[in-house]
Amino acid sequence: MGAREGHRQALEEFHRRRAELAAGEGLPAALAHSSGASRQWVSDELTRAARTVSERAREEGAMRLASLWRHTVTATWAAVGALLVGQLLTALFVGWTVARTAALIAAVAAAGVVSLAAHLHRARGGALAPLIGEDNRLSTSRTVAGAWVVLAVYDVLVLALELAGRSGSDERRDLIEGLELSKGAGLLTVLALSCAIAVFVSRTVTVRVQHQRLQKVRADRPRASDLLTDDAGRGSFCDVQYVLVSGVAVVFAAVRLARQPDQLPDLPWGLALLVVISAATYLTGKYAEGGRPVVLSVVRAREIGDLHAPIRTGDDIEIRGAGFVPPGAGAPDRLSRMVVRVGAVHVPVPLIPASGGFSNPTDATLTVPVPVEVEPGRVDVQVVTAAGVETNRYPIDVAD
Repeated sequence: MGAREGHRQALEEFHRRRAELAAGEGLPAALAHSSGASRQWVSDELTRAARTVSERAREEGAMRLASLWRHTVTATWAAVGALLVGQLLTALFVGWTVARTAALIAAVAAAGVVSLAAHLHRARGGALAPLIGEDNRLSTSRTVAGAWVVLAVYDVLVLALELAGRSGSDERRDLIEGLELSKGAGLLTVLALSCAIAVFVSRTVTVRVQHQRLQKVRADRPRASDLLTDDAGRGSFCDVQYVLVSGVAVVFAAVRLARQPDQLPDLPWGLALLVVISAATYLTGKYAEGGRPVVLSVVRAREIGDLHAPIRTGDDIEIRGAGFVPPGAGAPDRLSRMVVRVGAVHVPVPLIPASGGFSNPTDATLTVPVPVEVEPGRVDVQVVTAAGVETNRYPIDVAD
């Protein structure tokens, strides 16, 4: 609770301070005569406050991640309890069978393995550690593949326990025939496809980030909403449809397993094809997202009443383009990391507060001053985003 309360207080203090500065309150009297100096002072104040909020957010994220393993263990054993209750209730009508015993033993064994793994990886989210990507978000592709892997492993474990509990040769032969390819071709196809997509997406994202074709910003902590949203927290059609279709298919396969525990779930080819189409849509969407930021033009920022003039040192320039604020980088501490390279001089992008947010920087425009260290002549302007990705170089002429 200490980390959460500290984060909440730091966030409230930042919002209060930003509102004051946006209204022009709290500025030192010595800076009132200089708009450039007051703007820089405001930006520095907000940057310091934003870094405090970021530190508190990281502390809260680490605390939540460390406590997540207990929740995963609790949820796992709650599922085992629900299975036990369901087996007992249905056994009142049809009687107890070897398949029911095998299902419960398999569930207890699987829950024990999951609990042990959760304890060993308690600093990384417990049993959810394999599902968390390098950007500290829950991976949609890994979660879907993990659901199919858990279902397949549990099914094979149930069949193995049933085989150990059967005495008749005919019953054993039927169980072995339940593992025939003709019985589980649909399930195996979907399992192989989902695992391949999880590996391919991970590799594709890594390569595109390394080649600066995709901007990735690390999250403070994983959230369940990561499965249905993009890095900015907006709902993603590709992710939502992939999770929904795969979730329905997993539930259908689990019901078939409950109805026929002596063989692999017979997933109909129509449903398998639906999952394949959903997976292809998801994969195409992941490959199409992102892109490098680009500078389209640079103009002299002219205030009302100013005369028309060339760009000189000390003037503000407005950089117009796209992709300056990558998804997930809208937090104030991430915005404060943006830099504009004017010639050989690196200029931090000032934070200009506005009601409920910032008027600078934005995803399409940036305003920075031309430092006096820049020599007159033709120089290149280049933006470095919070994700560390550089834009193209755009030449401008600085007058003497």
